Formats: sequence, structure tokens, C-alpha cells
Amino acid sequence: MKKKRIFIADDHDIVRRGIRPLINAESGWEVCGEAANGREAVARVLKLKPDIVILDVAMPGLGGLESTRQIKRELPETQILIFTGQENESLVHQLFLAGARAFVLKSEGADTLIPAIKALCEGQPYFGARVSRIVFEQYLRASTQPEQFSPDGLTPREREIVQLLAEGSSNKEVASTLGISAKTAETHRAAVMKKLGFKSFSELVRYAVRNHIVSE
Repeated sequence: MKKKRIFIADDHDIVRRGIRPLINAESGWEVCGEAANGREAVARVLKLKPDIVILDVAMPGLGGLESTRQIKRELPETQILIFTGQENESLVHQLFLAGARAFVLKSEGADTLIPAIKALCEGQPYFGARVSRIVFEQYLRASTQPEQFSPDGLTPREREIVQLLAEGSSNKEVASTLGISAKTAETHRAAVMKKLGFKSFSELVRYAVRNHIVSE
């Protein structure tokens, strides 16, 4: 039987070190690659084409939400398992819309992570106990007063620009990271500020935190 190939993306080495032996100890599973930031994760996943990606949300350069969008757009058959310390209703909703099909919290540990991987191997979604409660509460509210999640209207490239700027990158550093000219980076920044209606950089940072593009 062909082994299930699993990729781990987390900016903390200790987390990757902890997950790796748990996966390799399971019959029919293997860790095929790792990454310490979102941009590296997307590039390596698109090259390796794993069956499952274990993905943190708060990663430098490119967060888990945008990483999920980019991976699912190119590899719709690859399953995304969100393994994070962040517990937020809006974030859960956005990640599921982006294509994630399993969501567990790091505080729930291996007792939840391994069953989540097994569920994805069988083509089933999986929520940890606390995330299940969030999803259920969303359902109850939607049955009486549907909640609207308005898209921000930003393109994938603009969301990348927002994250890099909010993390403190200069226009020159943004240009270097994305492989574009400094003038193009400056043009993107101006377009984002205009599209979102912001007049100050602090507004952009607050927006990035509020929308889980960067962590506090």
C-alpha cells in the first residue's frame, strides 16, 4: 500500500520535531517535507505534492490562511490540517472557506492530531472538541440570524503585501521577497491603502491583526 505523504509547516522547530516521530510511527504514513514559514511551505508543497499538509496559522512571510488558499488553488486534492494555538471563530470560518478540512488546537495535543490525520486519510473532515463547539455555535446563530463574512476584495498578491508590510518590511524588502521592483512594491502598497480606505500605516497593521493576516 502506498504511504500517505504528510508535510509539516510550522515556524517553531520544537513543534515540527514533536510531530515528526508521531507521524513516522504510524504504519502507512511518512513525513515527506517540512517548512518554517508560509512562503517556503507553499513552494515546497507545490513541488512535493503531499497528501496532507499540517499547517500553522501564524507564520512569518505568508500566514496559514493565505498559504491554504494558494495550496488548494493549485493542488485541490491535497488536504489541509490546521494545527494552531489560535482559537477564533472568524478565523475558523475563513480557513474552512479557503479549503481546510481539519482544524485542531495545539493545546489538544497528539490525542487530537493523529485522529485528525486519520480522518483526512479517509476523506472525512475533523474538528477538535473546542473547534467543534465554535462550528456548532455558528450553526445555531446562522439558523436565526445569518452572519455575513464580507470579503476584503484583496487579491492574493495584495494580501501578501499586507502581511509583509504589517510585519515591518520596507518597500525594498517587500520587493526583494516577492521578486518585484521597489516601484512596483510601492504601487501595490498605495493600491492596498486606497482599496481599504486607510490613511495611516497603523490602520493597516490593525487590519492585518484583526483579519488574522499577522498575529498580535
